[in-house]
Amino acid sequence: MSLSQDPLSSQFAPPFASSEGARDPDRSSGWRNLPRRSRGLSLRTLVILRWMAIAGQSATVATATLYFHFELPLWGCLAVIAVSVIMNLNATARLKRIDGSLPDGRMTAAHLGFDILQLSVLLALTGGLQNPFCLLLVAPVTVAAASLPGRQAALMGLLVLVATTSLFFFSLPLPWQAGTELNLPPLYRFGTGLALITGVIFTSAYAWRVAAEAEKLELALATTQDVLQREQRLAALGGLAAAAAHELGTPLATIQVVAKELLRASAKGGPAAEDAALILQQAERCREILKRLSQQPEEGDSAFAEVGLKALLEEVIEPHRGFDLDFQIEVRTASGEPVPLVRRLPEVIHGLSTLVENAADFAGSKVRVRALVDAGFIEIEVVDDGPGFPADILPRLGEPYVTSRPQGKARRALAAQIASSVAAATPGRKGRKGAAAPVEPEAISPSQGGMGLGFFIARTLLERTGGKVFVGAGDGGKGQPKGARVAVRWPRPALEVPS
Repeated sequence: MSLSQDPLSSQFAPPFASSEGARDPDRSSGWRNLPRRSRGLSLRTLVILRWMAIAGQSATVATATLYFHFELPLWGCLAVIAVSVIMNLNATARLKRIDGSLPDGRMTAAHLGFDILQLSVLLALTGGLQNPFCLLLVAPVTVAAASLPGRQAALMGLLVLVATTSLFFFSLPLPWQAGTELNLPPLYRFGTGLALITGVIFTSAYAWRVAAEAEKLELALATTQDVLQREQRLAALGGLAAAAAHELGTPLATIQVVAKELLRASAKGGPAAEDAALILQQAERCREILKRLSQQPEEGDSAFAEVGLKALLEEVIEPHRGFDLDFQIEVRTASGEPVPLVRRLPEVIHGLSTLVENAADFAGSKVRVRALVDAGFIEIEVVDDGPGFPADILPRLGEPYVTSRPQGKARRALAAQIASSVAAATPGRKGRKGAAAPVEPEAISPSQGGMGLGFFIARTLLERTGGKVFVGAGDGGKGQPKGARVAVRWPRPALEVPS
């Protein structure tokens, strides 16, 4: 939709999607390329989990022996459980000597490997794959998949595979009621082992995927918080500037008084008079600068917190001007009413600036930023004349770590400016007419891209202020690139300053 149409009847493209560089369909690697976590679990958590396992194993052996009167190899089972108790007591003693609240990947892998071996021996003494409790072998591998790097998690899965194969061939008969014996056919035991391995694979893959997504969102949240902290520091700098303007007012007034006295006491047209006039002129200039600084004081001052809608868009676009793009700003209001004042929120500034930067990286020649003020909402849209969003990318827009940013125009222009500056500063050989010989600029390196969090963070910040973000195709004409359109719509009370 364009702003020239009825905004209330517009239906935007699918629910919000991401898009920093999301216009390239080659995104299948995504989470697979994410550096995997290696922190593991803390020793205190491992100790608690093992105590729970020991309690469950002891209760199961006691129930089978005392209540069901199964003929278990009791002393062998108790010995295996005792080894686990000794292992946990040793870990508890170590916990008192070190900070056990810190995660450790290698220690986690070692403890989970011990748990797999201990459970496998206990199962071998009580029927192997005929024992329904063999399902518990899934638990350590699932924990490993959720907390360890891929190599160590795969090692735990391989260990369970070896244990399952060993239990198929080597295990004591399944304990049963006195005078009876239960022998399940080999095919059933084979099916049980196959089901166990399949369960380990699918459960581990599920835990891996969930943990990877949680890690992405955790890092994205940390990045968002960092952005907000940076904006808060900028606001604090504004307060410091206002305080400095206030403190410098008095000595500056003194300088002006002394300069006026010197000017009055000096001969007209003399060097002293010229110096005094210059001092007076520069002091007046400093006063004007301090006056402007004092108009951007601490957070909450209306002169800093309120701004015209067009001025807000100018502030968003200003860092991206000066490159090889045409930036257009348009503000429209319903029924010709005056353009309202809006809150100058750091979240809005940063979010819109990210949208403009993303559009500039894909645009062919121009980026258009348009605002529409209607009776119930304020909408700002960023439209470029680039290739637009591919249809197969739209469903995945909005996910963090989705990026394939091209060598952006802003980056190319900035690199060219740097190269030109270097060339200008480098003494060149003189030509025939005395001009410096042209210096070839250094090759512009391709854009290093980003982490794929820019659009995700922008959406988070803008929705935090009450806005809704929509994406869709631009309004390119026939035979021209369709372009991309990103619109943000707020209810008027969420953004407008009450009159």
